[in-house]
Amino acid sequence: MRSHSLIALTALLVGCGSETPPDPPEMLARFDLVIRNGTVFDGSGAPGQALDLAISEGVVAALLPAGTRVDADQAIDARGMAVAPGFINVLSWAPESLIADGRSMSDTKQGVTLEIFGEGWSMGPLTEAMKAEAMRRQSDFHYEIEWTTLGEYLDWLVTRGITPNVASFVGATTVRIHVLGEDDVDASAEQLAQMQALVRAAMAEGALGVGASLIYPPAFFAETPELIALAEAAAESGGGYVAHMRSEADRMPEALEETIAIGRASGQHVEAYHLKAGGERNWPKMAQAIAQIEAARADGVDLAANMYAYTAGATGLTAALPPWVQAGGHAAMIERLKDPATRERLKAEMNSADGSWENLRALAGDDARVQFIGFKSEALKPLTGKTLAEVTAMRGTSADDTVLDLIIEDDSRIDTAYFLMSEENVELGLSQPWVSLGSDAESSAPEGVFLKSSTHPRAYGNFARFLGHYVRDRQLMPLAEAIHRLTGLPARHWKLTNRGCLSLGCHADVVIFDPATIADHATYAEPMQYASGVRDVFVNGVQVLRDSEHTGEMPGEVVRGPGWKGKG
Repeated sequence: MRSHSLIALTALLVGCGSETPPDPPEMLARFDLVIRNGTVFDGSGAPGQALDLAISEGVVAALLPAGTRVDADQAIDARGMAVAPGFINVLSWAPESLIADGRSMSDTKQGVTLEIFGEGWSMGPLTEAMKAEAMRRQSDFHYEIEWTTLGEYLDWLVTRGITPNVASFVGATTVRIHVLGEDDVDASAEQLAQMQALVRAAMAEGALGVGASLIYPPAFFAETPELIALAEAAAESGGGYVAHMRSEADRMPEALEETIAIGRASGQHVEAYHLKAGGERNWPKMAQAIAQIEAARADGVDLAANMYAYTAGATGLTAALPPWVQAGGHAAMIERLKDPATRERLKAEMNSADGSWENLRALAGDDARVQFIGFKSEALKPLTGKTLAEVTAMRGTSADDTVLDLIIEDDSRIDTAYFLMSEENVELGLSQPWVSLGSDAESSAPEGVFLKSSTHPRAYGNFARFLGHYVRDRQLMPLAEAIHRLTGLPARHWKLTNRGCLSLGCHADVVIFDPATIADHATYAEPMQYASGVRDVFVNGVQVLRDSEHTGEMPGEVVRGPGWKGKG
């Protein structure tokens, strides 16, 4: 009854236009919160409006003409501010960092209210062997794996208490390891059916679809028919497919064609993770990729992409090694790296012009453009922030030996930034109306366990950089469109009901920010610097950021995909 009366009130008041709205006391409901005097952007891409936003019971209850007199438990003055739906991070690597610190500080301070996981790997489904290996590979902080399926992990995370909402794809790599292990093998018909069953089960638990990461073994070993089968299993209940494509460099057109083919086969939304053209010789391919995507979209394929707003990517130093050396898993790789004959073969292949695998070190073009941002070993942590060229000079070994020795000594992939892209291509990609934003990073804080390693500046600045540098300063698009890219667009792509919007019934995920001052401050030299310009953030109607300071609240929920079989 309460919600019906609020909707009726809203319709009456908004319909009054410029006239003075009626104000009989008997008509006025009491709201939990009213945000007054701001410019409200509803997430659709429509221009902002001078409205007062009323919230009750965690949802948008009314959109009122500015100055409407209503009662509320809390009132916030947003004069001079933009009031927008909370931002959606479509490519988040926060599933572990949220275990360490549920506040999600670096993203919350940028207005992010939903983290989406699952670039190839997901936190379920797991076998006991997969759990044991994951525990062995933990680095700076440790936790018990108390779940088995993806849905169990998401529920477990929320039970612990987190600030943002969370959602996830089921990882194609995770499903492959679950059934096939980490070797370079093809699935039999029976094994492929098992993999599809795992995808269907994850969809029933609320996964958004399937996520693939095809430059990394063992995902590299999966052929297109396997990926189509998994995407089709997700598509049965409306799930999509998203991929770190096989190539973002020399074979980018062919890799994009594979993604398009999977989209045609599944009939659902498909997306390219962090669209880019890596390596200077490939920079012209960015425009070609955009033309490919436009042609596929015109032909009926529901295809889009996401990006981060930087010219450097970040992954493992192991991306400088050919995939075959990583077959069978991490321990098998380390044993191969210790073998003298294998090392000589590796050195030759690391410096060959073979385009059959994505050699990110070679694509960077110079070892001074390869920067270390995270070691596991305490002995190697002092090298954090240095380039491969600098460490090679310090050690007095060849660059190839330095790469191999570091991986052995750290017993990890070694988190590494590779400077690969051009600024012109970043602007070209961000200008496309079908591109959403993902940080491709964890959400952390410059304190505690997070100080044991470094990070990419995108972890602290991606969304603020987009809105400040590219939208306000470079004027790539109107603010309303930029907000749509962060909210309504990804919500539509991934079928997130009543998210990414500020209209009646939408979940009250809200960010209040100053378009004139929002800015990123994180740099490659000092990446752990918070963005500024976001003043207040609400998640499910609960204030989590007040005057740019975290309130300590943890109201995050699991956001379920279209195949969810639960209730509520």
